Amino acid sequence: MPDTSLQEVADRLAIEQVLARYCRGIDRCDAAELTRVFSDDSTIDFGDGEQPRDKSIAGLMAGLGAMKLTHHNIGNIICEIDGDHARAETYCVAYHWLPGEPEIELVVGGRYLDHLIRRADRWQIRERRYIMDWNRQTPSSMLNSGGLYDTLLRRGGRHPDDPSYTWWSEPPGERS
Repeated sequence: MPDTSLQEVADRLAIEQVLARYCRGIDRCDAAELTRVFSDDSTIDFGDGEQPRDKSIAGLMAGLGAMKLTHHNIGNIICEIDGDHARAETYCVAYHWLPGEPEIELVVGGRYLDHLIRRADRWQIRERRYIMDWNRQTPSSMLNSGGLYDTLLRRGGRHPDDPSYTWWSEPPGERS
């Protein structure tokens, strides 16, 4: 078994945190969170052509903001680190709830190919390429009321209305 340094373990955890924060930024439609995930000079290509960070984030906010909700889940992460540079291939399954008549559920499976860079002890995505492997689209079967759903009072939402923003802003000892 190869000898793994503590620095490599710390780098891998930091990179996984960046990848998870991307999902949070997308699902909450939080442009500031996404801006922190990507370096100032990053490029993003979801398959429709390479764009600079700010233009890509603006497009994401417009497109995803028109959806009722999204839920991105990352899975397998293959990561190679070389000093202040890293490459990662990350599996993703993303749920999208689209408005309309009928409402549509779109589930997409794919992978992110990322080049990450460490600057000032902070990892960020420098280049992202998305590969779509599969998708499924059906009329929505989502329920929000009736039975058990009437008792679930805490619902996810977009930035800043999602309950997690309040939760993260409270000191740990004061959380209820």
